[in-house]
Amino acid sequence: MKNAFEKYHPAVNFVFFIGAIVFGMFFVHPAFLLISVVASSLYYILLKGRDGIRSLGRMWVLFVGISVWNPLFNTQGATVLFRWIQGRPFTLEALGYGVATGGMFLSILLWFSCYNAVMTSDKFIYMFGRMIPTISLILSMVLRLVPEFQKKISTISGARRCIGKGAGDGDRKEKIMHGMDILSTLTSWALEDAAITADAMKSRGYGSGVRTSFHIYRKEKRDIIVSMIMGLAIVLIIISMAGGGTKIQYYPTIQIPGGNTFLYMGMIGYALFLFLPSIIQMGEDITWYILKSKI
Repeated sequence: MKNAFEKYHPAVNFVFFIGAIVFGMFFVHPAFLLISVVASSLYYILLKGRDGIRSLGRMWVLFVGISVWNPLFNTQGATVLFRWIQGRPFTLEALGYGVATGGMFLSILLWFSCYNAVMTSDKFIYMFGRMIPTISLILSMVLRLVPEFQKKISTISGARRCIGKGAGDGDRKEKIMHGMDILSTLTSWALEDAAITADAMKSRGYGSGVRTSFHIYRKEKRDIIVSMIMGLAIVLIIISMAGGGTKIQYYPTIQIPGGNTFLYMGMIGYALFLFLPSIIQMGEDITWYILKSKI
């Protein structure tokens, strides 16, 4: 089923993802990190389905690696759990900060993946085409280039595996040579695609005069309602930040301020903001299945 949140106005999509990514980069409080990780994981699975569950498993391995990496090389902290090579302390505070960093990295990575699935190049050009037409065009082409490269690498690798010249075939020297051949083919394709794109843009009159724009996006009642909900959530989050509800100290000892009104206010606002796309998606899925069952 099509992504329900994608049907909303591009401004609503863009504001949500900017808010999710920016807030995710600054919050290291465990409660806020947990909300961000759960919300991003849920929405990623709703977007990708079974493939998303498999990809999420690999991302969680990365999360564990980042979490353990910090205490292995960061000796700060007063609570020593054990000592390892040459008596280096493995501290609770460093582990806690590592988990926080891993959770932050995981949630931001997931939100960026969701952003790429929802914010198409057409939406990006619609948002910024009139203000910064050249930069918006370049950025939209770059964002399109990454998945195109992935598809092309998969196609080239599959074709070469069929003739026994895949990147994993042969001894070490042959593997390197096969990998270089794949890279050479990919580079040739990229240059050829760039030339074709330039010719297509020239034939359509790009740069020959004043640029006009066309879009199919119109603000609807649902966009206004969702915008008001996001605005309310952002206000709650900002009030919580101003009142110290998001503060936490990891060094020299972990100190989390006791439960207060500002903390709970921020958690409610943050959860309301981040779970909004998932709620919209699940609501539409439920409506679809109800209507389908009546046929």
